Amino acid sequence: MVEAADFQGMGHSPARRWVRRAATLIAGAPLLAGLLATGAAVPAAHAAESAGGSPAVDVALNTLSPSAPVKGDTLTISGTVTNKGKRTVSDAQVDVRVGPPLSGRTAIDDAAAHSAVASADVPPVGGKYKVTLPKLASGIPYDFSLAVPVSELGLSDEGVYQLGVSLTGETSDSPYERVLGVQRTFLPWQPEATEKKTQFTYLWPLITSTHLTAETGSDEQQTPVFANEDLAKELATGGRLEQMVSLGAQLPVTWVIDPDLLSTVDAMTRNYRVRSGDTTVPGQYQAVANQWLDALEKAVNGRKVVALPFADPDLASLAHRGKNVSGSLSHLQPATEVAKTTVATILHVDPTTDFAWPLDGAIDPSIVDVATSAGAHKVITRSDSLQDNLPYTPTAARPIGGGTTAVVADSRLSTAFQGDLTAAGASTLAVQKFLAQSLALTLQQPSKQRSIVVAPQRMPTAAQAQTMARALHSLDPERWSQPSDLVAAAAAAPDDHANTRVPSSSRYPKKLRGQELSTDAFQDIKATQDQLDSFKAILSAPDRVEAPFANAIYRTMSTPWREDHAGGDQYRFGVQNYLSGLTAEVQLIQKSALTLSGRSATIPVTVQNQLVQGVENLVLRLTSEQPNRLRIDGDHVVTEEPVKIDGGHSQSVKFTGAGNANGPVQVTAQLYTVDGKPYGNAMQFTVKVSEITPTVMLVIAGGVLLLVLAGVKMYSQRKRAAARKAAAGSQDTADDADTQDTESTPAAEDTDPEQPSDPTPDTGPESTDASGTGEKVDR
Repeated sequence: MVEAADFQGMGHSPARRWVRRAATLIAGAPLLAGLLATGAAVPAAHAAESAGGSPAVDVALNTLSPSAPVKGDTLTISGTVTNKGKRTVSDAQVDVRVGPPLSGRTAIDDAAAHSAVASADVPPVGGKYKVTLPKLASGIPYDFSLAVPVSELGLSDEGVYQLGVSLTGETSDSPYERVLGVQRTFLPWQPEATEKKTQFTYLWPLITSTHLTAETGSDEQQTPVFANEDLAKELATGGRLEQMVSLGAQLPVTWVIDPDLLSTVDAMTRNYRVRSGDTTVPGQYQAVANQWLDALEKAVNGRKVVALPFADPDLASLAHRGKNVSGSLSHLQPATEVAKTTVATILHVDPTTDFAWPLDGAIDPSIVDVATSAGAHKVITRSDSLQDNLPYTPTAARPIGGGTTAVVADSRLSTAFQGDLTAAGASTLAVQKFLAQSLALTLQQPSKQRSIVVAPQRMPTAAQAQTMARALHSLDPERWSQPSDLVAAAAAAPDDHANTRVPSSSRYPKKLRGQELSTDAFQDIKATQDQLDSFKAILSAPDRVEAPFANAIYRTMSTPWREDHAGGDQYRFGVQNYLSGLTAEVQLIQKSALTLSGRSATIPVTVQNQLVQGVENLVLRLTSEQPNRLRIDGDHVVTEEPVKIDGGHSQSVKFTGAGNANGPVQVTAQLYTVDGKPYGNAMQFTVKVSEITPTVMLVIAGGVLLLVLAGVKMYSQRKRAAARKAAAGSQDTADDADTQDTESTPAAEDTDPEQPSDPTPDTGPESTDASGTGEKVDR
């Protein structure tokens, strides 16, 4: 990227600026050469140590105040020097050295690329503005502090000066004074306000990784379950998120918030549980969560708040991988709607959802299409993605077609606070470089006001946040900048010469592409969504699972998973497994083999619901695999019955089976949703058909008829025999009457032991023993 404007000067009139700049460069050529020659001088010193034992001293600048001085100020510098060599350093002295002003943003980059400055060609300020230290023993750090009036630094024209703090001394093997170590930084010099101040918009992101699981309690409140208590550490005093809120409250920033963070912390303010092995334990940090939310609500009051789609979905992964899986892009719109509602409900502010922010601001046409598919009309990108071939840094906003505005954040300023900034020296250097770049940017075109946006990393550490806050407070005097907000920056008049052409997909950074979620991950997400849709369709209260699982699915696509692929996979599988476990609570109870006796009988199938809520909109379908032997409910091969079960209950669904031929028949039972989708696993069981055929019935009827006829014949024979006996008895009585006419004999009853009785049955009595391992169904 060309920075020709870096050489346009930084003075008041163009002609005067060129003359003064030329004179400065000529006069300062030896000094500048000395500063830039350091890159070669330092490796030589280290080489000498390797060969001859020459020492090197590490110089760290812990504080530099004020960061951007004005006339009349005193520059105070404190730091530490540490002898990294093997020999003791004697006659050590710490000095301040100031080089000529740098010619622009590219010169600042070049100067920062060198690891150190060590040259006697740049003289120290000298005089009383130095610190003499005792002998420096190897490996022992020594603190120092310097106070130098700005008037002694030789600052003239406004601009960015290179400032070095050096240590000179002698060693036993080299008994002469020489520079043994130096630390370089930048000193912005703008004693008076510029003609036009750059409008600076600084984004302040509140984003974190996922901590809340998809699991909720079965109670009325649906108590949430957290994976761990790590979020509480970030919210507590001194934690990353606590620092972001407490520091941001004092800064003129635009808050960019992932609503999932708010929703998660809000869940912590009430009863919640934390997973511990195979069980859960009560959460303990409700007070911390309440305190953080209260502080945030006060901090954003009256400020611009941008709400990202819920859970900060990975737009680039969706564009490059998710678009190949149907339904993946459909999550963005509801995630955006939930985002607005969540922020408004918890923080009581009206956020804007009109901005999309791809990771690192890297875009291509497909990312822009996906980013705007949910209703956003503005895409936050970065100048190392949408590059300008201009001699200055143009205003951030510019149209890129289709009613979309690209808000191009400055890449140098946006990446100024990355890396480990826990050490005071590293933090100080980052602040000074940020201020130097911001001033150099303004001085490119001091008579033309521009609107610049800074979009830092999504999840700054506490040390990075503290460093950013120091840098922004250094801009408080507003000598070359003034604060703005993202909404105003997006509405600023674009530069006619700014690039509006979105880079092609081939220019998307390979490193970022390698971090994207895989297509398989989106396939898993689709399978979870399909299962959720089927599950919701059968519930009497679907809202109890709809919101928790919808939010969990949004979280599976979250941008922070790029830094933790294993964690993302584990979370995605956890959501799937938990949903599968819930759906399995509605199931068919396995049947053993049963026997159907007779032409028809009832076949019961039990459906169990172990959920706490009722299920409906289900049908149970029974299918006979051999309809020539067994038909269900008349002449049907397949039949179904509706299923509606209260929570914690079971239902026995009854079907009528009709047997046509003897033998075993496989029967399949399957639950279906009302729209015809299978629900759960099918269940198979065997029905043993024992039907009595017409031929058997004729044989049995013939046998019965024979028995009846035999009984009639026996009855007739007995009746005739009785009649004959009665006649013989009358004759004997008459004979006796002739001889004994005074004797009377009563009529005797028939007590013949051969009196006919009911026929013996042709089958034994019905057994009362169990029918065996199978089930027997009688008519």
